[in-house]
Amino acid sequence: MFVRVTLPLVAPGIAAGAVLAWARALGEFGATITFAGNLTGTTQTMPLAVYEELETNPDAAVLLSVVLLAVSILVLGLLRERWVSQL
Repeated sequence: MFVRVTLPLVAPGIAAGAVLAWARALGEFGATITFAGNLTGTTQTMPLAVYEELETNPDAAVLLSVVLLAVSILVLGLLRERWVSQL
């Protein structure tokens, strides 16, 4: 039932959300690297560190990406309890 009814109904919304999230992420990356700079230890953000490491050390870039993903999942997991309790 889920695959035949629910998923086709929510697929456009999920696709639109993914596109908007991707566009937002690209916009923030460009603004940060352009205006804030990329000084290690001062103004460097995690996405900029991944970008810099990708050019010289791809394995470190993958590790930084996994750390960023793990932190994101942890935060979402912690917030999920708060969101579910409000319903």
